[in-house]
Amino acid sequence: MQVMFVILIAIGYLASPIVLVWGWTRWALVPKLHTATSTLSLIGLILATASALLAVATMAYAQIHRFPYYDPLLLRIFRWGGLLSLGGIVFGIGGVWRPNSLRWHAPASAVCMLTFWIMVASME
Repeated sequence: MQVMFVILIAIGYLASPIVLVWGWTRWALVPKLHTATSTLSLIGLILATASALLAVATMAYAQIHRFPYYDPLLLRIFRWGGLLSLGGIVFGIGGVWRPNSLRWHAPASAVCMLTFWIMVASME
């Protein structure tokens, strides 16, 4: 059980920002194809990034305002973070069928963010 927890921490806190930054850097540097699959991959990466921004904003807010146990606001944040990540996975998978600059970065970053949300929700 402890090994699984360490793996979840590594994916949630270490891999997710690395994959997100790598995906946005690749999107900025690699020539872009304007196809439906590349647009789906970009939407998936945007949703994964929105999920990460929600996580960062929640952590910053938690430094000012302590969340009580099972706070309804925190549970709504967990729900929105998970839904944004799931949306990123769906759109990211829609973009893997044809080669593009974000082909694997979008679903990978969304899976990392979903892992983060599952991990922090399980610690509640």
